[in-house]
Amino acid sequence: MSMKDITPTDGFVVHAEEGVDVAPNPDWLRLTSVGIDIGSSTSHLTFSELVMHREGTNVMTSHYQVVERNVLYRSPILLTPYSDPDTIDMKALESFVDQCYAEAHLTHDDTNTGAVISTGEAVRKKNAEAIVRLFAAKGGKFVCATAGPHLEGVLAAHGSGSVASSLENPGKTVMNVDMGGGTSKVTVARDGEIVETGAINIGARLIAWDADGKLVRIENAGRHIAESIGLSIELGQVLTDEQRGAMAQKEAEILVEYMSSSNLSPLATDLVVTDTLEHARPADALLFSGGVSEYIYQNAEEDYGDLGPLLAEAMRGLLTPAHGQMVTPTEMIRATVIGASQYTVQLSSSTIYISDPAVLPALDRQVVAPHIDEKTAESAESVAKAIKAAIQKADLNDFDHERSIALYIHWPLSISYDTLRALSGGIVAGMEGRKDDPWVIVFDTDIGALAGAMIKEEFGIPQAIVATDEVVVKDLDFIDIGEEVKNRHAVPVVVKSLVFG
Repeated sequence: MSMKDITPTDGFVVHAEEGVDVAPNPDWLRLTSVGIDIGSSTSHLTFSELVMHREGTNVMTSHYQVVERNVLYRSPILLTPYSDPDTIDMKALESFVDQCYAEAHLTHDDTNTGAVISTGEAVRKKNAEAIVRLFAAKGGKFVCATAGPHLEGVLAAHGSGSVASSLENPGKTVMNVDMGGGTSKVTVARDGEIVETGAINIGARLIAWDADGKLVRIENAGRHIAESIGLSIELGQVLTDEQRGAMAQKEAEILVEYMSSSNLSPLATDLVVTDTLEHARPADALLFSGGVSEYIYQNAEEDYGDLGPLLAEAMRGLLTPAHGQMVTPTEMIRATVIGASQYTVQLSSSTIYISDPAVLPALDRQVVAPHIDEKTAESAESVAKAIKAAIQKADLNDFDHERSIALYIHWPLSISYDTLRALSGGIVAGMEGRKDDPWVIVFDTDIGALAGAMIKEEFGIPQAIVATDEVVVKDLDFIDIGEEVKNRHAVPVVVKSLVFG
């Protein structure tokens, strides 16, 4: 397939915002937001102006929606600095971010809100969490999170426009392949919902070399792939062009195999990070994001001393229309968050349950929203399974297991004792093993008091329970729950939503 055949749409709708003329009005807000992405191979940040409009007139039930996103500054791409193989160079990274603020003519006080996300192998480094928190504390009220392979794929699929494309093309399956330095994340979306995520150890910087061509980086996966083609590699070695090409070709073959089949070869199976993909049918549309995508769509010529350009060339040679109609994404290497909005305020109804008011406020809770349909709601076991799957999709077991969550339940059935017990039992089983205290559970309908009381009193959960209702949130939101409003038996909920380009 020739890249000349790829157009911005290729028959698929790609979401785009229209300009909004904002007159001075208390129902409108302009925020300066920053999105900082710290990856295993590259790091970058984006400053944006968010234009927000409030729906409704009651300040305690305000829903501010982002209606326009204007990028103010895009940083250069920085090769993430390391002081040793297991430690990110905090001073060098901080200096880069400070330089970007200066080039954007902004100070930390100018930033109203933002998001700091650590992705890829960077989340496994010794000081990754400390770095994320450092930047989150430098200015404004930030959302901060470490993203494992599932969440990283989710973020990339939203940032590239793949999820929006699937919503705007009903019934079509859209596959996003986010190709980075150490891993490739594959995400399948349909009708605006992500139905599957997966990751495999295929990336541009499984091996890397210096200006003299000497190998300075060899990941275990890179060594494994080299051995599969009869190549023994060591630090300091200089590979020929043919050897580099053979490495890139093998990586591309393995990635296309992973994208196309659940019946994998032993080598591909060994490189899988998550699970094989079981999506129901071949993709209708195929989008690429991440650093390698810049070469796939022929937008970059820079040489970073890695397999990026060769890997992209090999992928172009292997892809056929059977893999999906190639579509140009809205963002490529910067297919990540551009910041966060945080002036959406909702007030819960009065039918809430708070077992211990002293646990409020509960701040910076990542929303986990399991998909519960009428069939799932029939048993506690299926509810629990949906909750565990949602927690796993957000990488909150292995990669950010200390983060406390807000479990969001959209309940599709009418409430009787039997359905309430199935719901409550499913929540208890789904949350089993989590250290959250309190448990924060958000319902979209007025069942908070009933469900919260049953979870605490009938199931005997030792943690405090905060169950709010008639609040609407979604995956990739973070919420703060304040103290009870006097004489209302209700709590304010501030929703901070990740924003994509």
